[in-house]
Amino acid sequence: MSETTVPAAAAPTARGRRARLALTGLQVLLALFYVLASALPKLVAHSSAVESFDEIGWGSAGMYTIGLLELAGGIALLIPVLASVAAVSLSALMVGAFITQVTVFDGEYAATPLILIVPLALIAWARRGRTAELTRLLRRRS
Repeated sequence: MSETTVPAAAAPTARGRRARLALTGLQVLLALFYVLASALPKLVAHSSAVESFDEIGWGSAGMYTIGLLELAGGIALLIPVLASVAAVSLSALMVGAFITQVTVFDGEYAATPLILIVPLALIAWARRGRTAELTRLLRRRS
């Protein structure tokens, strides 16, 4: 084998490149959703967010906390070493959102958090190798 020949197992396939590109696109799309459509209204105290959190009984402190968690998760989805952890964390947040929708709002928008868990789970699974890398980095620092 010459120096310029790449073993077949190491050469990325066109299908593999498309899958990675689609996954990255999904991460960007979800990051935009969490930052712009979900976190921003909470962080600027939009009237709809204020009303919802008052109805839940969490007030502005809960609203800002959830907004910050969504903002952090949305940004972390774009950082390769954090994407899997962010997807798992946002999924946990969506479980809480689902429970809240069912118990407080009579299930009005309960499907939304469940729908969001599906692509988040895909990202968490597909980027799981980065979690091991993150663990190694953190162990080296301690």
